[in-house]
Amino acid sequence: MSITPDKERYTYIYHPSREHKERWQKLARKSRTPLSKFVIGIVDSVIDADEEFAPRGEMQRELDNIQNENKGLREDIQRKTIVLERYESELKRYRSQTFLDDNYGGVRRYSKELIEILKSRLQMDGYKLLEVLGVDPKDSETVKGISKQLEELEEYGLVRPVGKGWRWIG
Repeated sequence: MSITPDKERYTYIYHPSREHKERWQKLARKSRTPLSKFVIGIVDSVIDADEEFAPRGEMQRELDNIQNENKGLREDIQRKTIVLERYESELKRYRSQTFLDDNYGGVRRYSKELIEILKSRLQMDGYKLLEVLGVDPKDSETVKGISKQLEELEEYGLVRPVGKGWRWIG
């Protein structure tokens, strides 16, 4: 009594190379399983692990959509970062205005950030100070405002000029 295999149940695989097929055969032998059962086991385990198994084309489209969305979000963040930097620059310039007006009669607010940087580092080069404050050295008005603050802090005996920088002595 011989049972002939049901040809409706066959699936043929064309390997990319002989080495590829031999690799599968070695792995099947190592697991002491016929190649067909080995392949079925591997494929079934992948499908079972992801019951919502999506075809490769669908996953690729989803990946492309995610990458496009990611690109759009990065561009949006970059635009917002530029706008934020401009606002911060304007705010620094605005806060420096009171120090640029020699006839200003109100109360001047010193930059808390400037004072904290000088206190924490004790001594700092002028260009490095501008860099840490996030001030463009080409922004002459803001640089003048910071210089004026430093000069007034010097008059109060809190800082003193050292070379091309400032030293906190407060």
